[in-house]
Amino acid sequence: MVIEVVRIGQRVVRDDRVTTHVTLVARAFGAKTIFMTEVNPDIKDTLDKINNTWGGDFSVEFIDSWKPLIKKKKENGFKIVHLSMYGEKINDIQSDLRKEENMVIVVGAEKVPREIYESADYNVGIGSQPHSEISALAILLDRIQKGSQFNKVFPEAKRKIIPTKMGKTVVMKETRD
Repeated sequence: MVIEVVRIGQRVVRDDRVTTHVTLVARAFGAKTIFMTEVNPDIKDTLDKINNTWGGDFSVEFIDSWKPLIKKKKENGFKIVHLSMYGEKINDIQSDLRKEENMVIVVGAEKVPREIYESADYNVGIGSQPHSEISALAILLDRIQKGSQFNKVFPEAKRKIIPTKMGKTVVMKETRD
């Protein structure tokens, strides 16, 4: 399964941190790429450093407009999944989502254009109360993959956390310069 994420918009200042966290969740929970309509080189630099230290090849790509991307992805067989408080309950459609091979998950920042709702194959609600798009993305990705994303091995990792009941165990890969 290929999973990608599109972040539409960004509220100035407040959303630098939120968008960074959406990106970190997308990476850690198994997405391949995040497309962003707001150019923020600092977020890309942060994720490049994360990939360098913790492994993997997650990419951040800046796009001028979400419309051509969504159209192209649909033409290539991707299902468009829009995270929304107003969508179908995740509990009711999670099994349908698991059957999809490739998807693009749309995560809005500010008010999402009506066209997103209309072009989405799935409008998914992660609850009926106000909540963070960060948590919504994490829950959706976890439900789709049934926790298997936590078994992913990130190639070329210089650091790896070993889960332990108590304490912190981090394995550092030796590097030769």
